[in-house]
Amino acid sequence: MSHSESHTPDSGDTKCAPTRALDVETIRAEFPILQRRIHGLPLVYLDNAATSQKPRSVIDALTRYYEQTNANVHRGVHTLSEEATAQYEGARAKVSTFINATCPKEVIWTRNASEALNVVAYSWGRANLKRGDHVLLTEMEHHSNIVPWQILAAERGIELDFVRVADDGTLMLDNLNKLLTSRTRLFGFTYMSNVVGTINPVKELTLAAHKVGALVLLDACQAVPHMPVDAQALDVDFLAFSGHKMLGPTGIGVLWGRRELLNAMPPFMGGGDMIREVHLSGFKSSELPWKFEAGTPAIAQAIGLGAAVDYLSQVGMDAIHQAERELTAYALQRLPEVKGLRILGPSADKRGGLVAFTLEAAHPHDIAAVLDNLGIAIRAGHHCAQPLHERFNIPASARASFYLYNTREEVDLLVKGLHKVVEMFTF
Repeated sequence: MSHSESHTPDSGDTKCAPTRALDVETIRAEFPILQRRIHGLPLVYLDNAATSQKPRSVIDALTRYYEQTNANVHRGVHTLSEEATAQYEGARAKVSTFINATCPKEVIWTRNASEALNVVAYSWGRANLKRGDHVLLTEMEHHSNIVPWQILAAERGIELDFVRVADDGTLMLDNLNKLLTSRTRLFGFTYMSNVVGTINPVKELTLAAHKVGALVLLDACQAVPHMPVDAQALDVDFLAFSGHKMLGPTGIGVLWGRRELLNAMPPFMGGGDMIREVHLSGFKSSELPWKFEAGTPAIAQAIGLGAAVDYLSQVGMDAIHQAERELTAYALQRLPEVKGLRILGPSADKRGGLVAFTLEAAHPHDIAAVLDNLGIAIRAGHHCAQPLHERFNIPASARASFYLYNTREEVDLLVKGLHKVVEMFTF
């Protein structure tokens, strides 16, 4: 297994070494949950855009922390506390290297990506936005990158606008120069849609935003687990992602930001560990990154995420991205065989490793229920992207999403299961 080069798919880098194919069977053996049987059948896990499964190395890292090192960080001089602090901050350094941050102090631990996005809205937004300022988002955003700005708009009178989505699931960028104006203070958008799978041209959008003096907030939840992501090469100002979608534990997320921006932002929450000193007359906050990390942090989760980064780095992000592209192309080839199936989103070369779809014969929740009886786990609903579903005039969709441990045989089982759904619901 090879360590991946640190670059992004749209970076223009054409000098990379050939990508080695994944040894999927070896990888699968390292994920204990994949040995489970559901309703007597082998588990086919195709809900990775919601959360990923965990390899043994991540599970062992969590167990090892609780069995051997459990202590609070930063506050003790005893051995356990010092060991816990070293592992906790070591995980931060691993994440920093993984996304090519300038330094670990730019990596802020949050509970999840939703909190990371909220930190930008509540801290940077409240400190910098006033009535009449303009924030641009897109129609394909997760609710976590819409609702905080709607809350702020109601409080401050800022204006929100949205880049619309074309019928093929790509952004309509013809009028981007009209949407980005001298009043635009921030452009927030997803690297990859969690519904239509579209991989957006991050560097192009970032350049357009910077030309008018706007900052860029990138939701990279569906990108960091699946492809090389280089924060410096992308040139964005803020980047958010979650640990549980990239083989790590739940309860840990990341906000990366430019150091000068983070230094100028007020603390997000008040409490222990985010202060330098406190008096009845006031307080002084700590330095980065701790001024944004009030209270006892998710220590075990951060250490687990560090182990996940080790695992992904060993496998190689280029290899993971290539394998998922091939598997998605295969799924897009097979799924139209199912009667009445409508695929949402663009062609395989423009999307990541997921496919959302509808069936004429059955509601997405019914699809998911029937597939579950066959041992197949998919997602059904609006995937926290209700405006995008409204754009396509549907209440919900079914979604199969892939990761490094999925196989063509599992796609075949999905297609076979969908044929059964159609048979069951066709009268």
